[in-house]
Amino acid sequence: MTRAPANLMAVRKLLLDHLDDAPGSDDLEPAEVGIVGNAAHRGGYHCGSDRVVEGDYSVVESPRDRAGLTLDAAALDVGQFNVTSGGRIHTLPSFSLWCVGQCAAGAADTRDIREIIYSPDGSTVKRWDRLGRRTSGDSSHRWHTHFSFFRDAIKAGRDQRPLFRRYLSSIGLLEDDDMTPEEHNWLATVHKNLTVLDGRNPIGQIYTRIADGRDDTGASVAGNYNLKAMAAQLSSIQAALTGLAGKDFTDEPAIVAGVLAGLTPERIAEAIPKALTEQVADALAKRLQG
Repeated sequence: MTRAPANLMAVRKLLLDHLDDAPGSDDLEPAEVGIVGNAAHRGGYHCGSDRVVEGDYSVVESPRDRAGLTLDAAALDVGQFNVTSGGRIHTLPSFSLWCVGQCAAGAADTRDIREIIYSPDGSTVKRWDRLGRRTSGDSSHRWHTHFSFFRDAIKAGRDQRPLFRRYLSSIGLLEDDDMTPEEHNWLATVHKNLTVLDGRNPIGQIYTRIADGRDDTGASVAGNYNLKAMAAQLSSIQAALTGLAGKDFTDEPAIVAGVLAGLTPERIAEAIPKALTEQVADALAKRLQG
C-alpha cells in the first residue's frame, strides 16, 4: 500500500505550521496539502511501487527513480493560500514562482526536486522539469502546485525542508535558519562539550589531562610541557620584563672602559696622522725632561 514518507510529512507539517492560521484572507488548510494519491490514482509520483503502471514516467525516465522505487509516494501538492507577512501578500502563484526560480538557479536544496507543475497566474499551467521532458500539465494545477521528488532521495530519507524553510524565512514567517535537525544536534553537542571542561565528560577529561601534563592513563609524563607549567613560565617572563622596563641601560663608565680596553699603543699610533706624530713626540719629550 502506497505510504506517505516521513521526510515529505515533515515538509507538510512545516508548511501547515506557518501557513495555516496565518494572517490573511485565506490560509492554507490541511486538506490542501497532499502526498498520497486517492485509491483510484494510478501512475506518477503520488504512487508507490504498488500503484505504478507500465512505462510509468515517474520510474523509467531517471535512474534515480528506478533505483529509489519503494512503496513511498514521492510527491507533494500544495493548495491555494493568501497570507500577509512583512506588509506584503503572499499567494500560491508567488510561492510557486519563488520555488521554480530557486530550482532554475540550481540552489543546492533543490537538487532532489524532479519537477514543479504550477500556474503563475491562476490560468496558465506550466511545468519546470529538471529533465526537460515536459513544459505543462493538466488544468487542476491552476489551483494547486505539484512537487515531484526523485525517488532515491525519498528512499534515503533525505530532509526536504530546507527549500521550504527558506521560503518561509524570505516572507518573514520563520526566523532565518537553514540548519537541519542533525546540524542543530551536532551544534548543541559541541556547545555542551566546550562549556563543560571540568572533567565531567570525555572532552573535559582530555582538557584536564592536557592542563596537568598527564597521558590517557592518568600518569604524569616526565618532561612534558603542560598548560600549568606554561602558565607559570609566562608569569616569570612577564615579571622579568616588568623589572627590566624600569631600568636605565645607559652605563657611560662601562662604555668608556670597554672602548679603552680595546685601544693598544700600536692602534693609537696608527690612528694619529703623521704631521701630528712629531708634535706629540715633542710634547712627550718635553714632559719627560721636566
